[in-house]
Amino acid sequence: MRESIVVLAGGGPAPGINAVISTVAKVFLKSGYRVIGLNGGFKSLFSDKPEIMEFDFVLADTIQKLGGSAIQMSRYKPKDEEFSAKFFIDHHVKLLVTIGGDDTASTANRITNFLADNNVKIQNIHVPKTIDNDLPLPEGTPTFGYYSAKDEGVRIAQTVYEDARTSGNWFVVSAMGREAGHLAFGIGTSCHLPMIIIPEMFYKTTVTFDRITRLIISSMVKRKLLGIQYGVAIVSEGVFHFMTDEEIVSSGVNFTFDEHGHPELGNVSKAHIYNMSLQHKLKELQLNIKSRPVELGYELRCVGPSSFDLTYCGFLGYGVKELFDQGITGAMVTSDPLGVVTPLYLKDVVDETGRVKVRFVNIHGEKTRFVFQHGLQYIMPEDHRAAKKYLTNPEEYDFFNILNW
Repeated sequence: MRESIVVLAGGGPAPGINAVISTVAKVFLKSGYRVIGLNGGFKSLFSDKPEIMEFDFVLADTIQKLGGSAIQMSRYKPKDEEFSAKFFIDHHVKLLVTIGGDDTASTANRITNFLADNNVKIQNIHVPKTIDNDLPLPEGTPTFGYYSAKDEGVRIAQTVYEDARTSGNWFVVSAMGREAGHLAFGIGTSCHLPMIIIPEMFYKTTVTFDRITRLIISSMVKRKLLGIQYGVAIVSEGVFHFMTDEEIVSSGVNFTFDEHGHPELGNVSKAHIYNMSLQHKLKELQLNIKSRPVELGYELRCVGPSSFDLTYCGFLGYGVKELFDQGITGAMVTSDPLGVVTPLYLKDVVDETGRVKVRFVNIHGEKTRFVFQHGLQYIMPEDHRAAKKYLTNPEEYDFFNILNW
């Protein structure tokens, strides 16, 4: 039987998945391997009837530039007792290529350990994927899909900003991000938005709706002092990760709850929650400012990959073959701006629970310092007197006081 490799994708979509699959398929087909795509992720891998698709050069070439994923993705996380070597043995698999974020990488690491413990000689190489840009890659190296998603987010946010200017209103934009604020920060910085709110900002205080709301109002009032009656604030959904369930429920939204009693955030618009909190506070302050919510989430995940990601994903695909030929396993493939491919071993980037660590926005870096110091617009101590025209207690809306910076 011909030796084969199997490719699966976990988590949510990101632009460039097909470019990775296409490149991996082509380079291994060229070397005489059978290339198997696995629909349904890890659930299919360990099922009695795995859903497979065969890749040839025609299929690989057809999908290369497309958004989405040619192989069906899944968030399924198998338990240790579900692990089996049957699929690998039956299909003479020499390499498992996993494409995904931290959960997929963490599961891949567990599988690598299982195979090693059972003396099954199969390599595993993980391709780091997420529009959240939150995997612990070398400094300055993005996860694929981030720049394509950011480009689409910028396109939408710029249109929203123009709507704000045209209508004289404000918009509150929510951007995907789970725990980290890379996407919101990247979109907000590109669009020169007057207020960007990411969880990393709250390193000296707790994240609450009240503080988020006051930060937005700080920008609104500052813009009024500048003679500007409109604007856009972008907030990362990552702020929810650092809120208590009580704080989230206090928003007044009618949540559904999971089996553990936690509010199911995936069923609601985060932008709606931010905007509701904002509107309640504006009415309390008797500030006649209209604001509207805009969600940036699923719209970004399946766009066609940008030229950056098309190139980058190609090098990651070539890198999989390079690392495989070197006998490397249990590692993420990385490629620097020069195209130099190096392994990042999963065992070196996991925490004590075995979960891959999150890469947060470097809140003390030069880029963030420039944006927060020069790019945003908010009330500072020198604005307190003028801001009394709109606020009886402007010091409570002072950017630095809110964050305790």
